[in-house]
Amino acid sequence: MKPVTKTLATLALTAPLAACTSQSDERPNVVLFLIDDLGWLDTSVAFGEECYPFNLRHDTPNIQRLSDEGAIMTSAYVCPVSTPTRTSIMSGMNAAHTRITNYTSVRKDWNPDATDTPSAQENDVLNRTEWNVNGITPIEREGLTRSVHVTPYPQLLKDAGYYTIHVGKGHWAPGGTPAANPHNMGFCVNVAGQIAGKPRSYYGEENYGNTSEAWNFFSVQNMAEYYGSGTHLTEALTLEALKTLDYPIERGIPFYLNFCHHAVHTPIHRDPRFFDKYVERGMDEGQARFASMVEGVDKSLGDLMAYLEAKGVADNTVVIFLSDNGGNSENLSKGGVRHTQNSPLREGKGSCYEAGIRVPMIVWWPKRVASGVRLNTPAMAEDIFPTVLAMAGVEGYKTVQELDGKNLVPLLTDGSQYVKQAMMAGEITSQQEANRYVVPESISGIDPERVVTAHFPHQWKPYQLDDIDYLSSVRKGDWKLVYRHRTQALELYNIGEDVTERNDLSASHPEKVHELAVVLSERLRGWDALMPTIRATGKPVPMPDEVAKANI
Repeated sequence: MKPVTKTLATLALTAPLAACTSQSDERPNVVLFLIDDLGWLDTSVAFGEECYPFNLRHDTPNIQRLSDEGAIMTSAYVCPVSTPTRTSIMSGMNAAHTRITNYTSVRKDWNPDATDTPSAQENDVLNRTEWNVNGITPIEREGLTRSVHVTPYPQLLKDAGYYTIHVGKGHWAPGGTPAANPHNMGFCVNVAGQIAGKPRSYYGEENYGNTSEAWNFFSVQNMAEYYGSGTHLTEALTLEALKTLDYPIERGIPFYLNFCHHAVHTPIHRDPRFFDKYVERGMDEGQARFASMVEGVDKSLGDLMAYLEAKGVADNTVVIFLSDNGGNSENLSKGGVRHTQNSPLREGKGSCYEAGIRVPMIVWWPKRVASGVRLNTPAMAEDIFPTVLAMAGVEGYKTVQELDGKNLVPLLTDGSQYVKQAMMAGEITSQQEANRYVVPESISGIDPERVVTAHFPHQWKPYQLDDIDYLSSVRKGDWKLVYRHRTQALELYNIGEDVTERNDLSASHPEKVHELAVVLSERLRGWDALMPTIRATGKPVPMPDEVAKANI
């Protein structure tokens, strides 16, 4: 049988995709290496002010190398769950602005919120919000409601002559909508990208779920070459990703690779290449399975870097390493103790506390980004859109949507060199100092205390999760406000001194509560963000500044 990947690559060369074959003028190649559910502490890279015990759990030498040779973004923020982050990346818009604040279903017009379950109906005080369940769409289509029309940046890259490739998880929109197909998002080549938020199986022996007994919409498509083999899905996607790069590299065409692993999302299926050693270290079954999946992702990154070096294009390639949300601390299949897997950060995936939205991010750009530096200016999912286009030299582009993201290139280039000089001058002598060093806005073009907002007006699971469901938050500098929609409580934390978010300072700093409540409310109102409704009255939950004002 002819490999599916070659067939897809051939399709990419037909007339409608002619823009994919423009010649390079030494513009850099760009790789977005996006991991699913990888927590801030799941690698050996210490993003915090110290190396925490959980940083020592997993062997990740290639991620460590990337951080040693690139810039660590210590304050990278995304959304509490997958689709909002992925659509923010593709649109350059904050999730509260798109109103895509939860994950999309496999079916059009279907709301996956857990608010219709009997337990929720019986016990909850809130009703779900009518958010944009159909995600983003690159094409306006009659009858497609509750979606956001956007110009995806891969289309702009393709129009500018880049060979655009998507590999792995898409999850921008449900089935029956244009964005379900990566080709409609501006990709010349698609390998296994579709509507699924997770794979049916990671095992080649199980055809990644493509069997008559197991098939459902989560089965991974277009990977028939590996059916019946012992190839873990992470490895299979890596092999296919490298195949797709042969064409543009051999022809001198600049490429953009959107490499989106399903790992380390559930199901937690062992990667046989690494599982046994973690069992030998004393981990329980779930922990060892998860650890092997993390190391599988690390191996994928190492294989990619080795390929780029062997082909002689590494020096002209940017790699952006990022997770789509925090580590899952609620699912027991990972092993360990529930709600502690991201310690010392609080909670995990689905939450607006730090462990749900603060994620590992590294940018590697030889000769442009200084090596081994820490950049503490907050970076956000919506920043990827203007940043990648700036890296590629794409200017004067037009979009149908209003962008919220900032171009990080000055921070990454001039800002990293600024920090490197401070290190060489002895102004930074410890990791703690490095994590508090500020790149001035005059150099980076971005306020080092820029506002970070997160908004999750949903119930995630059929059972209530108080530190996950129905939350909004805002960070400005070291101060962070968390707003609980159910109880209308406002919590205040100084995360510079209390990264655990356990010391609520709202009672002793009412003026700061009011200040941040106003900032958060102005953002949400400006984006026309949706709030859940109170079941007893049918009215929306009040904005945080209304609550703060009432409490003065």
